[in-house]
Amino acid sequence: MPVSGKTPTPHTAVPHERSNWSAARPALAAAAAFVASLAVMLAARRWLDPVLFICVAAALLVATSAFMLLRARREASSARSEASIAINQSGVNEARMMAIIRSSMEAIITIDEHQRIVLFNPMAEQVFGCTAMDAIGASLERFIPQRFRAAHARHVEQFGVTGVSDRQMGRQRVLSGLRANGEEFPIEASISQTRDGGARLYTVMLRDVTERVRAEHAQQRAREELRELSANLQNIREDEKTRIARELHDDLGQQLTALKMDISSVEEALGGSASELVRDHLQGMRRLIDATVASVRRIAADLRPVMLDDLGLIPAVEWLANDFTNRYGIDVERDIETGDARFSPAGATALFRIVQEALTNVARHADATLVTLSLRAGDEGFVLRIADNGRGAHRNGELAGKSFGLLGIRERAHMLGGAVDIQTAQGNGFALSVTIPAEAVQMQELQS
Repeated sequence: MPVSGKTPTPHTAVPHERSNWSAARPALAAAAAFVASLAVMLAARRWLDPVLFICVAAALLVATSAFMLLRARREASSARSEASIAINQSGVNEARMMAIIRSSMEAIITIDEHQRIVLFNPMAEQVFGCTAMDAIGASLERFIPQRFRAAHARHVEQFGVTGVSDRQMGRQRVLSGLRANGEEFPIEASISQTRDGGARLYTVMLRDVTERVRAEHAQQRAREELRELSANLQNIREDEKTRIARELHDDLGQQLTALKMDISSVEEALGGSASELVRDHLQGMRRLIDATVASVRRIAADLRPVMLDDLGLIPAVEWLANDFTNRYGIDVERDIETGDARFSPAGATALFRIVQEALTNVARHADATLVTLSLRAGDEGFVLRIADNGRGAHRNGELAGKSFGLLGIRERAHMLGGAVDIQTAQGNGFALSVTIPAEAVQMQELQS
């Protein structure tokens, strides 16, 4: 509520002695008339000596006058005391309000209907770098950047028409203020309106949020840097997986194959001269080499399947679903329809890893018997959905979506500009949907 700097001049209504007599005169006249009439009646009937009666009547008249005068003075004193208390209370309330405004940690500015400043508290002086003496009487536009002045004037005008007593300004965004030295800075503000007599006054309470906005920007930059670091680490990790997988498949696999061929050559060289024990050892070695080759291929495929680079995303996802069923005995129903889309290496890798991580989570946590895998081209891009019929993702009252696997899925989707949606309930399975823009995962056509 706006508080003016002017202190009202008290008008104390103190009755004068003349007013006391004026108030008592009608009663005294009535009493005198009554006594005179009574005296005439008594004298005529000889009930009492007229002189003695007049003395008694005069004494009664004096006593009545004294009583009336005392009562009038007492009423005047009571009225004077009440007026003094009201004036003192008003002064105390105004002083208390001004003390609150002066000590407020928020800048408080009151303007009239013409947006001229009528109140400018010390915090406003500190925020805008301008003294109250220079600010009072000036237009509020002095402290608003040029490009926002017209919009601010319309906002105040519309606010005055609504009749709403208070409102938070800039609810969806941070406003801008202008210091006396020309520096712009972010503020948060709220506005209230009231009437002082016939005039409308607006009070704006604002706060300098420069430090908070700077901290938010720093936090946002740090978050973006962490995402960039995470993306870089993902790429490095993927490159390292690719290198190790190729070395396992090409180098170690070839050596094991060569060792198996050497064992076959030894068996042929020994012919029938080899004892039964030696032949059994050689066959055991061959079986061990076959198992080792299978393990090397499985490890290399887990690191990065060769077909992802050689054949593309769809065959790699088909192989992943078949391998998942063979390992865990969980059926995977597939619904893959991508048309003639050509996936970029980065997009194919991201989608493949999302499917791989989702199936891994099913194997570890879902206790499911069926998984539905869908990859379709939609209006907003490609939609990948993996759902199971397991027990859901609620464990100990918390969503399992906080696991590192799902965090990794979110990060991969975010790097491609996509979004992740999770639908789950205890006992009703788990459904993961990933929507990724088509341009983020498709091969870009080279323009001549």
